[in-house]
Amino acid sequence: MPTFGDPASASMKITLKLYASLTQHLPLDRRTVNFVELDVPEGSTIERIVEPFALPPKSVHLVLVNGHYVPPAERATRALVDGDVLAIWPPIAGG
Repeated sequence: MPTFGDPASASMKITLKLYASLTQHLPLDRRTVNFVELDVPEGSTIERIVEPFALPPKSVHLVLVNGHYVPPAERATRALVDGDVLAIWPPIAGG
């Protein structure tokens, strides 16, 4: 499980949900439920939270925070708050 910063610093709890092929980047015991709860430093950005999971950048396609779309240009600076749910989907083709 990735660690985020100094454990003594102020932290918040968020939920990270990964879908489709991205679930392989979750800890093995969390892959069937597709989410993990994380303690992260207050003010952590989407980019900072995603980085330790080594998601391929081209696979981070659709990003939602609490069901609201976050465009790519905002992901490096969009800070999360306690209780947020970060959901990420890869590109999905269909017809």
